Amino acid sequence: MPPHALPLPLTAALLMFMQVGFALVTTGLCRARNVGQIVTGNVMILVASLLGFWLAGALVFQTPIAAAPGQFLVASLAVSIAAVIPAGAMAERWGLRNIVWYGFWMGALPIPLLGRWIWMGGWLARHHFLDFAGSSVIHMAGGVTALVGALLLGPRIGKYSRDGRPKPMPGHNLVFVCVGALVLFVGWFGFNCANASASDHLELICVNTLLAGAAGAFAAYATTVVKFGKPDPSMICNGLLAGLVSISAACAYFNSIAAVITGAIAGVLVIHSVLLFEGTFKVDDPVGAISVHGVGGLWGVLSLGLFASDPQVSGAFGKVFGGPANDASQLGAQCLGALVCLLIIGALAFVWFKISNLITPLRARRDFEIGGLDLPETGAECYPDFHLTEKSSSNIGMQ
Repeated sequence: MPPHALPLPLTAALLMFMQVGFALVTTGLCRARNVGQIVTGNVMILVASLLGFWLAGALVFQTPIAAAPGQFLVASLAVSIAAVIPAGAMAERWGLRNIVWYGFWMGALPIPLLGRWIWMGGWLARHHFLDFAGSSVIHMAGGVTALVGALLLGPRIGKYSRDGRPKPMPGHNLVFVCVGALVLFVGWFGFNCANASASDHLELICVNTLLAGAAGAFAAYATTVVKFGKPDPSMICNGLLAGLVSISAACAYFNSIAAVITGAIAGVLVIHSVLLFEGTFKVDDPVGAISVHGVGGLWGVLSLGLFASDPQVSGAFGKVFGGPANDASQLGAQCLGALVCLLIIGALAFVWFKISNLITPLRARRDFEIGGLDLPETGAECYPDFHLTEKSSSNIGMQ
């Protein structure tokens, strides 16, 4: 294994720190009576996916883990990030026992399989598909799994009126959301540098990560002001995260102009995607995970095929951004990889959720969902000293 550009313990710490960010964003965007169950689910997905990935080590590494412990450390923590993404889209109605089984499966099969095809010299790599840090392997895979799971679960009780219009269900803590997004911003420098060897341009990767995240947040701010008349804090945070997701595939192959363009487009896309899934497709995603990671990851994969300007990798508009050539074949390879990710991960997720539902129910009991998941699913309340009030426009107890 080539020497890493960042010290391995620092990389591992930053990747693990991202789980804190995901927990804060997810719980902040959900209602107070469910957040104890949700954060417990996040912890269990983390530990179960790590153990599942360990069990599947032979599939990924072809050599004993003892021979490549650093590679296993980074890859297993990246897998855990992919696994936790659906927890946001399926929140407030996903049963905890099913969540635990899911964590093992996600860490053991779909992500190792896709990772081997792309990062371990597999057939997609041989077809010149590129994903430097995980827009497809981690984020798009997590987003596709989230979409399948949310479709099979159905919306939360009371989310849609009888005429099909979505009703707002405000999250309980915007501070958690904003702080969680900033925590993820910090962790993302480790995420995008996790695969960087000493020969890669570490400074360029970090600058592109910084600028894409900033551009995504600013574009989301501007879009919400134009569209709604006021900035939306949660959408700004999702724009930030979408910018980071989108730059992950090409952070080592872009100049700063391409990074800003990619992040800004992601920030606009995520808002329209959230509204499309919620309003038109009737997919209830409490945190926008499908849009941030699925749509943002897809855009990131395609943007590499458009804007890459590295001497070794040129996109369809590579010369515009200072590259040696315009190479449309790279865009073709990126389209192939995105299609494979969508179809294979989607099919695996559909089969898994159907089978796991026979083992333990995918959806929590109706009375648990109405009264709050914390006590019946974990035996503890997150806010035992407070009287919780429901401020959503729906009277869910009457649905």
